[in-house]
Amino acid sequence: MLDGSGPFAAPVYRAAHVTTELAREPWQMAAYFALRQAIFVREQALFAASDCDAADLHATPIVALSHMAGMPDDVIGVVRIYETEPDVWYGGRLGVSAAYRARAAVGRELVRKAVGTANARGCQRFLATIQRSNVPYFERLHFSSLFELSVCGTAHHLMQADLHRYPAIPAQSGERHAA
Repeated sequence: MLDGSGPFAAPVYRAAHVTTELAREPWQMAAYFALRQAIFVREQALFAASDCDAADLHATPIVALSHMAGMPDDVIGVVRIYETEPDVWYGGRLGVSAAYRARAAVGRELVRKAVGTANARGCQRFLATIQRSNVPYFERLHFSSLFELSVCGTAHHLMQADLHRYPAIPAQSGERHAA
């Protein structure tokens, strides 16, 4: 068994090279939704059957990718961004696979990519609903809490990003950013 358990336990492989990009390829999209399902439905039980909603119809999915032998290998982190009204963008469904959560850089780079991409698309206000336990992490990423609310019966904060801390990241073909 190579999962880090059992009598001959070996550490689980974690790629040293991780990048973020807009999800475009079919395998990325399938893994994006599978990781969201694993985190928000099975692990956190925030949703009964699926975490998909109407925002997914027009959201831009962003993924963090592990690399093996110089090639993207697996989706290890996810987030989505979408515009709700002119120049107002939301980020949501930020999640990192359990094996990579100790590397705060993965989530940080997903946030940087999300806010920077929205900024390049004309964002004037970037908001996110953040689980209460994650508020300090987002405060370190230059988000401020506007107020507390309940989402799916769980305490969240509506938070706003300081856009001056997130330079615009224009979309380019084949673009990848290291995490």
